[in-house]
Amino acid sequence: MKRKLFVTVAGALGGLFLFAGPAGAQDDSLSAEMVQAVMDNLWVFIAGVLVFLMQAGFAMLESGLTRSKNVANIMAKNLADASIGIGAFFLVGYGLAYGGDGNSAFGWGSFALSGVDLFDISEGLSGSTNFFFQAVFAATAVTIASGAMAERTKFSTYLIFSLVTTAIIYPIVVHWTWGGGLIANISIGDAVYSDFAGSTIVHSVGGWIALVGAWMLGPRIGKYAADGTSRNIPGHNVTLAILGVFILWFGWFGFNPGSELAASANVMFVALNTVLAACAGTIGATALNWLRTGRPDVPMAGNGALAGLVGITAGCGTMEPWAAIVTGFIAGLIVVGVVGFVDRKLKIDDPVGAFAVHGAAGIWGTLAIGLFATHDDAFLGRENAGLFYGGGIEQLIVQFLMVVIVAVWVIGTSVILFGILKATIGLRVSAEEEMVGLDVSEHGGPGMALDDVVSSG
Repeated sequence: MKRKLFVTVAGALGGLFLFAGPAGAQDDSLSAEMVQAVMDNLWVFIAGVLVFLMQAGFAMLESGLTRSKNVANIMAKNLADASIGIGAFFLVGYGLAYGGDGNSAFGWGSFALSGVDLFDISEGLSGSTNFFFQAVFAATAVTIASGAMAERTKFSTYLIFSLVTTAIIYPIVVHWTWGGGLIANISIGDAVYSDFAGSTIVHSVGGWIALVGAWMLGPRIGKYAADGTSRNIPGHNVTLAILGVFILWFGWFGFNPGSELAASANVMFVALNTVLAACAGTIGATALNWLRTGRPDVPMAGNGALAGLVGITAGCGTMEPWAAIVTGFIAGLIVVGVVGFVDRKLKIDDPVGAFAVHGAAGIWGTLAIGLFATHDDAFLGRENAGLFYGGGIEQLIVQFLMVVIVAVWVIGTSVILFGILKATIGLRVSAEEEMVGLDVSEHGGPGMALDDVVSSG
């Protein structure tokens, strides 16, 4: 009944706005299926635009949480991730992810969209729509690592890293999952992998790369004392950082609901779970950090919101709202603990907490499906119950295998990539260049006016 009502409304809107003749008359011969196809393509395009806007959110968050002398460099890296990342995905990545019949390892074909019908919507999304939506996801995956590698990475090195990630590392993971490859072929009983919008496929990929990159770069000058004690290096603009959080939160309403890949009644259900998890993540992170330190840290609250969003990204279409709240709340707790563990125990300098937000919360969100997924899984078209719904442990095991396989691939390829770059052109700028700031040393001038730099510290 809901589907029929939606198609009726979509048909009316489609006839009014898209198919009006010279006199504004609706084409009565237009089928409901064609109207639905047009609305599907239009919605996925709009969702892709929202995901693309997340680049601005990442740029603001990262620059706000780092020092003013590196603002221009942060902006340059996010511009590079959008332009080089989408370009590399167009030339190579899309073909490795979805090209041809593919196999368990990688796709082959459709490079530079060769052979792809860019206009036909008779069977769903056109090639243009599908590529656009997938490409902005690729740009998001690589941008996650930008903040973890901030304030000491050579810009030329970062450009190569961005290209290789969007051309090879990320697309292979996509092929193994959404492309029907290696991980999609694993089953235990009736359980197969589930990651609706990419807690692991997108976010933990970026999180693992961020961790490896920050580790191989080494900490910023002055981050750790001689005895190993971690020193706080505060960002220059909390306002900018939290504005970035809200832009990312806004973009997530394209990221998760858009992954339905259709304009259906399920879109709002996914949006509901998304917003509930984000709110719960904010509360969880704020509460735990407040108990630990005696103060509600604002940047940590922002990271809690993002952790909640990352955590629910996998299960936003498979969980009831109460489970989305639990998933988001636990993700908020996780981000507080992992930020401290990475900083103080592993001695890895991650200025924005990228691994904690995207890696750790992404892993949790992927595993949470094995606990909270209901029998009524409208998106996957099969029974996909988690442990708490009587589905046994099989789904949890499959989810765990997925996490491990992706981690091994991403960590391995990242170590190789960063190792080659370190041995050839180098990973980080000199100590003198780092002290003066990457805006001057890498881009030729300050990213902020001198009076703003002085006033913001």
